[in-house]
Amino acid sequence: MIVRIMGEGQVELADGHFIELNKLDDELLAEMENGDEEGFRRTLGALLEAVRRLGQPLPDDALEPSELILPAPDATLDEVREMLSDDGLIPG
Repeated sequence: MIVRIMGEGQVELADGHFIELNKLDDELLAEMENGDEEGFRRTLGALLEAVRRLGQPLPDDALEPSELILPAPDATLDEVREMLSDDGLIPG
């Protein structure tokens, strides 16, 4: 799956990694619902770092369609709320 982190670029991520990412996504969603800004920042950073660590970066000149778009590291709680689906940022 091709994942874009807004403002950074794209990575290719094997489907097997989504179990770990979904746990972080669930945690992020709970922190957002509780208005936990500190927890939100920490978990968003951990989610993006996991994508960077587990994924294979695509070249900067590659323009592949992204199947998943994640917010930039400095995104606000309100900006991320606008990106959410019923499942959070990551479907499943």
